[in-house]
Order: sequence, then C-alpha cells, then structure tokens
Amino acid sequence: MRTLFLLLLAAALGVFAWLRFLAPPDPAIDRQPLTQQIQPEKLRIVPPHELAKIAAAPAPAPSPRPRPAAPPEPAAIACLEWGSFSPQDATRAEQRLEPLALGARLAQYRGEETAGWWVFIPPQANRAAAQKKAAELKALGVDDYFVVQEDGRLRWALSLGVFRVEDAARAHLEALRAKGVRSAQVGQRETRVPKLWFQARAVEPALLARLQDIARDFEAATLHPCTARN
Repeated sequence: MRTLFLLLLAAALGVFAWLRFLAPPDPAIDRQPLTQQIQPEKLRIVPPHELAKIAAAPAPAPSPRPRPAAPPEPAAIACLEWGSFSPQDATRAEQRLEPLALGARLAQYRGEETAGWWVFIPPQANRAAAQKKAAELKALGVDDYFVVQEDGRLRWALSLGVFRVEDAARAHLEALRAKGVRSAQVGQRETRVPKLWFQARAVEPALLARLQDIARDFEAATLHPCTARN
C-alpha cells in the first residue's frame, strides 16, 4: 500500500513539473501581462481596500447647463411728441400726464397749425339760441367748443374742434355722437388755430406703454417721434 502511495505521489509531481517547466506555452494564456501592454509603467494593480473606497465614493455632480443669454431690452426712445392739442384739450392732457412725474423730461410747445377741417353745429338763429345750444353741450359733458360771433354766414355756429385732416375731424365727430351730440357735422374750413404739443424724452418701454394708454382718450392727437420746434 505504501509503495502504491509513493508511486501516485511521484506521478503527480511529474505531471506538475511537466506542466510548469517542460510543456510548451499555450498561446491563449498571457503569462506576462504587464510586459506585453502598451506603456505598462502606467498600469498598477489596485488593492481590494482601494476598490471599496472607489465604489463608495459619490458620483460627480453633472456640470450645470449654461443659461441662455437674456434678450437685450428695447432701447429707450430719445424723444416722443404728443399732439397737437387745442388749449382746452392741452389742459386735460397735462392733468393726465401729472401722475407720471416726468419732471424735466417733459416739455410743452405752443404754436399754430393750419386747420382744413372742423366739427361744428350749424349757425343758430341768434345769440340766445346759440347760448341754449351751448348749455345743451355742457349738459352732455362737452366743454371744448366756442360760439362763432364774427359777422358772416357762420355767425352763431358752434365750433367743436378744428383739425388738420378730415379723418381726425370725423373721429372727433364719432366721439361726440357717442356722448349724445346729434346736430354736429364735419366741414372744410381753412384757418390758423393755436395748438400745443408735449414732448417726452428718454421714453423707456414701460413709459411708452403708459403714454399709449393715455393717448387713446385723445382721438385728435397722435404719438410720434419728435419734430424740430423753433
């Protein structure tokens, strides 16, 4: 029995020696991995405790996405003009502008304008009839008018506004009709009339929106870039 055990041991040692030292190398087995790598000096075996630290480390936070650039704000308008106004309408417009507190940014200009159209009530029979018609206008909330007293075919007519263009005159007529004025009409009348204009400087978008809202109540006046004034 002992002899058999020794023979088996010798055979096992012989097989081991053959495989370890005498057998030709298997081309599928890389017995020297480090020496056969590209730049092997940069490779190292990571110990198990370092692998555990790497696995436990939190993942890096993603890089924040760059915010899109804010669109540029519209530039302020250097100078905006609002007009023209009759003296009566200019007073009302100035009152509407007061809450904006424009201070030195607001200027007012006076001048004359050639009016080719007017809104009027035809001549009344006499002064008393004209004054009665004026009282009716006041009762309807119409204060911007005057009675024509010069001699001629238009004496005792009531002028409700003069305008440079027909469209502005007709727009004013529609506004009067909305208040209940029924006898007014539009006609041509070439005359020079006193007018006023407002100019606002450094008008940023927010102020422009407020001015446009106020201007809707003054159908005969427009907002436009400033024109030269003497």
